[in-house]
Amino acid sequence: MIDFATLAITVVVLIVFATQIFKVLNEYERGVVLTFGRFTGVKGPGLIILIPLIQRMIKVDLRVIVLDVPTQDVISRDNVSVKVNAVVYFRIVDPERAIIQVANPFEATSQLAQTTLRSVLGEADLDELLSQREKLNMRLQSILDQHTSPWGVKVTMVEVKQVDLAESMIRAIARQAEAERERRAKIINAEGEYSAAEKLAMAAEVIQKQPAAIQLRYLQTLIDIGTEKNTTIVFPLPVDIIASVGRAMDRIANSPEPASKP
Repeated sequence: MIDFATLAITVVVLIVFATQIFKVLNEYERGVVLTFGRFTGVKGPGLIILIPLIQRMIKVDLRVIVLDVPTQDVISRDNVSVKVNAVVYFRIVDPERAIIQVANPFEATSQLAQTTLRSVLGEADLDELLSQREKLNMRLQSILDQHTSPWGVKVTMVEVKQVDLAESMIRAIARQAEAERERRAKIINAEGEYSAAEKLAMAAEVIQKQPAAIQLRYLQTLIDIGTEKNTTIVFPLPVDIIASVGRAMDRIANSPEPASKP
């Protein structure tokens, strides 16, 4: 008769062996199988059968991993000190390389991202850091993807999240922006004055060719004055009209008086 304790021990041993023999991998997982320490293939997803004590399996997650790059102190090309952080999106595309070629692909990618962030952003000016972030993101992604490719890692996206400046630099940028706005305002004002001067010169040329045009301007001026509530109206008379009236009065004064009738 089989002893109950022996049966229980046998069942436990079978369960332990079953857990060593049968492995289940999810759809997003792959298993790198090593036989006596040598790579023999990548299996999964689904049910995997292993030979206990002979084969060993290492799970690899194929999903996209979001890596938050810690804040880095960067000195730009124009000697401005800034603090920059970023986020890296990557995933493992070759499980064999990710296990055999590098000890820890996540830590290796993180350290490479930090050094690359400092070197690439250090070659850019402050204006580029603030206005051409998309271009810098693409360059960071290209460099990281090139260096992580031998590890079976694909870097899909790099985003510079935040650029922190010192308070003194923020005030200097604000003064620079204000000066730029004043410069643009002066240019616009000068362009307006130049355009107005051109129009006045054209109007003076037309009036010179057509003397009657000045009379129309006088009439228009009277209409404009009449719309306002002024107590005194100064009516400008043309010089030629005054001269004509003066000559007529001189002729009347110099004409001989008619002889009186007897």
